[in-house]
Amino acid sequence: MTDYTPRQLVFNHEKAFRPEKAVGVEAVIQYHLTGEGGGDFIVTIKDGKCTVAEGVAENPKMTLTADAEDFKNVLLGKINGMKAFMDGKLKLSGDLNLAMKLTSFFKMG
Repeated sequence: MTDYTPRQLVFNHEKAFRPEKAVGVEAVIQYHLTGEGGGDFIVTIKDGKCTVAEGVAENPKMTLTADAEDFKNVLLGKINGMKAFMDGKLKLSGDLNLAMKLTSFFKMG
């Protein structure tokens, strides 16, 4: 199995997006990943498409802050996202309802 970087996994959101699961959703999501391999990424879901760009969104609907390695392990299914949130490894602000639905918008694995 290839060892993906957190950045590669974030940009993979575009390919893994399942538009049928996000009908009517319009959201700008900020990922703030700290530590090695981290960075700031803007995930935009609009008109049945998902785009990812590096940078900081002006007014995101939701912000996720995490160590890049922890985030990578959540995306790869090595860590349960809810447990990571409860343990303080993932911090969320903004629309928490959106956060709960977010994983359903993407194919995992």
